Amino acid sequence: MEATPAWRKLPYRRLELYEPEGDLMTLQLGPQHPSTHGVLRIKLHLDGERIVKAVPFPGYLHRAVEKLCEQLTYVQIAPIVDKNDYVAPMTSEQAIILAIEKLLKVEVPRRARWLRSALAELQRVASHLLWLGTMTLDLGGALGGGGSVFVYTMRERELVLDLFEGLTGSRFHYNTHTVGGNRHDVPAGWAKDMHAALDLIEKRIPEYETLTQNNRLFVERMRGIGVLEPELALELGVTGPNLRASGVDHDLRRDAPFHAYDEVATNVITAKAGDCLARTQVRVAEMKESVRLARAFIDGLPEGPLVSGKPIKLPGQFKVNSGQVYAALESARGELGTFLVAGAGTSPYRLKIRPPSYHAISALPYLLPGHTVSDTVAILGSLDPIMGEVDR
Repeated sequence: MEATPAWRKLPYRRLELYEPEGDLMTLQLGPQHPSTHGVLRIKLHLDGERIVKAVPFPGYLHRAVEKLCEQLTYVQIAPIVDKNDYVAPMTSEQAIILAIEKLLKVEVPRRARWLRSALAELQRVASHLLWLGTMTLDLGGALGGGGSVFVYTMRERELVLDLFEGLTGSRFHYNTHTVGGNRHDVPAGWAKDMHAALDLIEKRIPEYETLTQNNRLFVERMRGIGVLEPELALELGVTGPNLRASGVDHDLRRDAPFHAYDEVATNVITAKAGDCLARTQVRVAEMKESVRLARAFIDGLPEGPLVSGKPIKLPGQFKVNSGQVYAALESARGELGTFLVAGAGTSPYRLKIRPPSYHAISALPYLLPGHTVSDTVAILGSLDPIMGEVDR
């Protein structure tokens, strides 16, 4: 009889083994704690400083986004989902628009697909920059407070937001993707500004590596901490950098291409260790790859229309009475999918979003036991969850 894999066993010691009167202490981490990446609460059962059991409690940021989308027409949905993954709203828009276009069988012009790909890679860079800066803040005193890396990464992230503002007029919630294409075409000089920003970011990435991966204190806080086994990651539906850091070579940009990724090859970044340090290494390396891809997409941006069909003038312009689809893309956090069931007319009957952050925090009960309280914020931060898309 085969032995049960470690990741299939209970992720914690049985609490009845402890004296109920005094052996364990219960600590509520969050939902107001700044290192819980939003409003996540984690109930920790502690034996001294050692975590025995961890139970995450999401839901504090639930806004019924999916039900709200079911009350809107297809052309009204995009700006609503901007607020889900508020660190990467570009890809939040793209994921919902991909599903609507698949349901309506709308053809997207080649120019729009290439522009969407460039924007997705810029958003990935901005998201990873914010993650790295907040990750060092989470580690705090071990890095002298972590403030230096945070300020540097936010400085470079502003360059990407400047680009988004120049294209869409907004720095955060863009509403630039529409059914059948994009609303905003590339203005004069924008491609030049994009190259200048990417050149500077590429030049600065080695500095981040020096301050983190070459920092002995950072490495000691991250190496061997929160090891996510590949079998467990697949069982829980973990995707994105968290999965690839565990040695699983999977990326939708290559394995199920969307936008223009079937025309430009993506180099998938992986690591073997599956710990906090491996997840850091994957995301930093992904920034380099995203810089390369963003350049390729903007340099190869084809001529032609940006939107297929007639301009959208009425909220109820698109109608479909039957059908169901699932469409997904590779966001900065993994597979961001949308399951859509057509309603009778201009609105969906059912809409379900598959957020990668939800699957990432489902690993916490397995990763936290055995570690100390101070390791909790390192493990949670390394998973890069965004509670807006977890709770929706």
